[in-house]
Amino acid sequence: MSGYESLIWIRDEERRELVCSADAIRDDFVDGQELSANERAACSDVSLIIGTERW
Repeated sequence: MSGYESLIWIRDEERRELVCSADAIRDDFVDGQELSANERAACSDVSLIIGTERW
């Protein structure tokens, strides 16, 4: 997979919305679970990308 299809949106243990590479997140991940250091490195906090402005 590449591009948009290779991304997933999840919530971490602190309820932040993250966008991550699907290949880097374990298959049995459930929103709210703690991410490993390697998984977190493959993610970006959506609020830092989009910001709070209205589109």
